[in-house]
Amino acid sequence: MTEIWLHIGLPHCGTGQIQAFFDAKRDRLKAQGVLYPFTPGRRNHTRLYLSMSDADHIDPLRWNRGYAPAQAQERLRDELHAKLRREIETHRPDRVILSADQLGASLWRASELARLRDFLAEFGQTVRIVVHVGEQARTLALHYGEQVLEGRLAPLTREIALAGAGDWRAAALEQWQGCEPMLNAMPEIQAPPFWLDYRALADSWEQVFGAGTVALHRFDPAVFNSPALADEISQAFDLPGNIGKAEAAAPPPPPSAATVARARAMNRLFDTALRAGRIIPRQLWRRMQGQLAWPGAPIAPASLSAVSQHFAADNAALAKTHPALAGALAPPDPGDPWQEADPGGGFRATQYFTVFLPMIDKATREERSRKRDAIAALAQRHRTAGPQPVNGHRNGDAGDAPSPLLPPLAQANYIKLKGGRFAPHNALGRLDETAPAPPYPVVKHRPPPKGSTGKVIVACMKNEGPYIVEWVAYHRAVGVDNFIIYTNGCDDGTSEILDRLQEMGIVQHRNNDNWRGNSPQQYALNQSLKEPLVKNADWIIHIDVDEFINVRCGNGTLDDFLERVPGATNIAMTWRLFGHGGVLRLDDRPVIEQFDRCAPKYCPKPHTVWGFKTMFRNIGAYDKISCHRPNKLVEGKRDKVLWVNGSGEPMGDAVKEKGWRSELKSIGYDLLQLNHYALRSAESYLIKRQRGRALHVDRTIGLNYWIRMDWSANTDRTIQRNLDRLGVEMQALLGDDELAALHAGAVAWHRAKAEELHANPEFEDLFQQAQTLQLTDMERVAYALALDMES
Repeated sequence: MTEIWLHIGLPHCGTGQIQAFFDAKRDRLKAQGVLYPFTPGRRNHTRLYLSMSDADHIDPLRWNRGYAPAQAQERLRDELHAKLRREIETHRPDRVILSADQLGASLWRASELARLRDFLAEFGQTVRIVVHVGEQARTLALHYGEQVLEGRLAPLTREIALAGAGDWRAAALEQWQGCEPMLNAMPEIQAPPFWLDYRALADSWEQVFGAGTVALHRFDPAVFNSPALADEISQAFDLPGNIGKAEAAAPPPPPSAATVARARAMNRLFDTALRAGRIIPRQLWRRMQGQLAWPGAPIAPASLSAVSQHFAADNAALAKTHPALAGALAPPDPGDPWQEADPGGGFRATQYFTVFLPMIDKATREERSRKRDAIAALAQRHRTAGPQPVNGHRNGDAGDAPSPLLPPLAQANYIKLKGGRFAPHNALGRLDETAPAPPYPVVKHRPPPKGSTGKVIVACMKNEGPYIVEWVAYHRAVGVDNFIIYTNGCDDGTSEILDRLQEMGIVQHRNNDNWRGNSPQQYALNQSLKEPLVKNADWIIHIDVDEFINVRCGNGTLDDFLERVPGATNIAMTWRLFGHGGVLRLDDRPVIEQFDRCAPKYCPKPHTVWGFKTMFRNIGAYDKISCHRPNKLVEGKRDKVLWVNGSGEPMGDAVKEKGWRSELKSIGYDLLQLNHYALRSAESYLIKRQRGRALHVDRTIGLNYWIRMDWSANTDRTIQRNLDRLGVEMQALLGDDELAALHAGAVAWHRAKAEELHANPEFEDLFQQAQTLQLTDMERVAYALALDMES
């Protein structure tokens, strides 16, 4: 069977010269039984790389070439596989060489490497992997300059700090999570290069392809820019016979350090423009950056000696196991630590931006016009059946006109909202919700007083297996003492997980399959009032498994909040709705870690956005619990009730008897809010759509629900300060082997259900519409109001 030689780059390590050589010698190689195929790309086998990334890993190439949608990528992979098979069958080579520098520099997940391995399995029994590498400080200096010209925001001090980390790859990959292409927020551009850790790079590929499959070779610019390159390639790829000489082709010189400093300053302004809703096509971006060039020396690798020192021991070990590396990884002599260069010439980015802004606005208008023309034929369907897919993400509310995608009623709402008091915005509250903050400490849990069950959550669940352990662990970590959970109609392992948690003394589980009345949720709440756990509670909380109490004061515990509202009896925990944020696939990672894109802080309409749930002191003031609040105020108890908002401010007397949402006069969540992850990933939404709803069992969850709930244009990371304490609690719970197995089984059930629903045309169509539909905050408000009016 044919032998596969896979060249995986890396950037700035001679990959382009190697590919140019193979392209020039294609016919001669073919005559000797070596195929460098056309099908994946003439030089760089770009289409091979584009086919292998995970669906949610959208890099600049996939985005710019139109393969961001999962279906488009899958079609490309199928087409490539068929064409490559035909090309190999036609020429019947002894060896196939494939080369793409993005393979080494962008693919990092085991799932991506396994997909590549399985893709190649039909074509070759053995795969050998070749990597050319250069010394890390020299490579980083070049790579950083290229990243900045593509839009990078962070300075090199980030990598210098990373050099103090014990595990470069792991620390770098922490910043490779998430992707917002329309904001140019892709890790290939913005994140540190994980692949500079050559030892870890080789290990990760060998874990998938097999021990000994990776061979590291030296990148020597003096060789690669001379005819001697032919000998280097022959040795690296063990080529048979004489394949001819190589023509010297040096890469273009790197930009000066001053040019890079100018470009990074401009990127900050371009980023502001993108977040305001403007569109900057890549060609325009590079053209504007090209006008910033300033003479001078490039970034000196000697200024990055901390990076060289970090890898010195690993490089010495690699040189022993990979003889072809001899002399390749010698570091430059140390120099003064890196500092961003003077941009020169009295450069002021704002002056350039003023000149560039008309071009940006023109490009924005043209791009929007192009999209409107492309979807004009779908307008009628959109008006009658909801919005149609729109490729791309539109963030912000720039411009006075609504998108023509909106139905007429929504367009009319948009005009009414613009500039009015109901227009959404973020100018509310005191917290910076986007900046990283130090983690909250793990706080030792204080048991409730004798005879009390403390703070008790009453919850209802149906097929929520993957999320239960996190939700319980999180609320235990912030100070909840007990849980009583009702379930009905579960077949994903939810009931079994809760049974095990009950056996462990963590929760009380009640089967609610025999519910009667209008909804299983209300029936369960009525039954809970008879339970000793609830009767003896100090505080009663009714929330769902997709809701997390986010205390934003003190050490982030409920006790910290309650100390600030000593006289309060009822707390309105106002929702902050979190959208899918571009997360398509169901991933077994904490919800609070995966999702940080949300509704704006000020969003009085539609009515769902400022809905609240209530934590209330058990003083006998109410006879009933409903979905959002206690009801039926007991006569004579009115004066005992003090209802406050999430900022600790009194909400007035009216809320004591009715109301389930905050209003302009009562909104506040500086100290506490309720993070509501109504969608989670796009696949989780499919499953939620299929199973129906707990409260309104006569309603379905379709695209209308997505329009109301997928708020993803803003960022709130405040809850992530709890990740450390959450990890401690989850580790303690999942240390129970039986619970861990039940949790894993629930995750597997949901993944299988997602695949089943993908195969259903109705659900797959819903999935595709949902993941590609992007609305500004203003458009979403206008559309949701239109849906409310129509219903």
